[in-house]
Amino acid sequence: MALFDFTVEAASGYARAASFETAHGVAKTPMFMPVGTHATVKGVTTDQLSDLGAQVVLANTYHLSMRPGADLIAEAGGLHEFMQWHGPILTDSGGFQIFSLADTRKLDADGVTFRSIYDGSKIRWTPESNMEIQQKLGADIVMQLDQCAPYPATREFVESAVDLSARWAARCLAAHTREDQALFGIVQGGMHLDLRLQSVERLKEAGRASIESGHKDFQGFGIGGYSVGEEHDVMFETLGEVARALPDDKPRYLMGVGNPTTLVRAVREGVDMFDCVLPTRTARMGTAFSSTGRMNMRNAKYTRDFGPLDDACTCPVCAKYTRAYIRHLVKSNEMLGGMLLSVHNLHYLLDLMRRARSAVLAGEYEEFYQAWMASPAANDY
Repeated sequence: MALFDFTVEAASGYARAASFETAHGVAKTPMFMPVGTHATVKGVTTDQLSDLGAQVVLANTYHLSMRPGADLIAEAGGLHEFMQWHGPILTDSGGFQIFSLADTRKLDADGVTFRSIYDGSKIRWTPESNMEIQQKLGADIVMQLDQCAPYPATREFVESAVDLSARWAARCLAAHTREDQALFGIVQGGMHLDLRLQSVERLKEAGRASIESGHKDFQGFGIGGYSVGEEHDVMFETLGEVARALPDDKPRYLMGVGNPTTLVRAVREGVDMFDCVLPTRTARMGTAFSSTGRMNMRNAKYTRDFGPLDDACTCPVCAKYTRAYIRHLVKSNEMLGGMLLSVHNLHYLLDLMRRARSAVLAGEYEEFYQAWMASPAANDY
């Protein structure tokens, strides 16, 4: 495979199994990507991530540009050396963080001005400066700067976000020059199917224009602006058509979604890649994914339960520790409780996507999907 080749190896319905070549290895889809906002997946070492079978790890451009700064990370040799993760890395643009701070940012056609959540300093970003930061960080996959519309939002607001994001996408393509990085465009459009399809077409147009001007096209596409407050079923009213409107020969990445059943459903609609803080965040709250549904480890019923966390799980936590012990850690606010549950939850999602891939390769994804939806594991909200 050549760098950034995306090869669909099999399809089962709309579900796909594919390979994506990056500068730090081949990623096999469908896949879940653990989130390491500050160049660390909370409570989990990079060696543990590797042992769990993580393929791509995320980091956050907004937070890392503030602390410790893109220049320092570049001086350290880039994110791979800095955090000692030598597989592929994806950095988001930080746009979601900026636009969630509505009270402290000012948006215009050229860029966005906002105040740092760390020291209150005023910062100015344009698509060009955002690309410069992400190129210094050195991830394998980088995302365009976009405007994420909240939910709910007026149609007029969403239309404006689609237009601005499309214009910024073209500028990101022109500004991005690092050959060992894949640049992904981001689809916006809220819950309006016509606006989402318009966003897809604008991104395709930007790619064609970029090629005509001697630059490169997007190597993949993020689907943003979902999981921002709406019910999951609302997302699925449009997700499938949006995913399948994107090019067949590029990866499709549903941003910020990590609920197990949502992943299973989205793969069925043609999505390839996922990320979310959910497995580690819920772990720190004492919650575990399992084959019997989501488990609250603070519950008294686990006090004298000396069985494994999940009988059906093969992770190192389930192989060694009991529900009673994990409940004790969680109730005692011991950090080990959140760490063990993080390892388990990450394994759960990574393994789920491995099983989904196997089902696609076998041409049996619909059977896999129906079995999942009929199982207690689907009770994970």
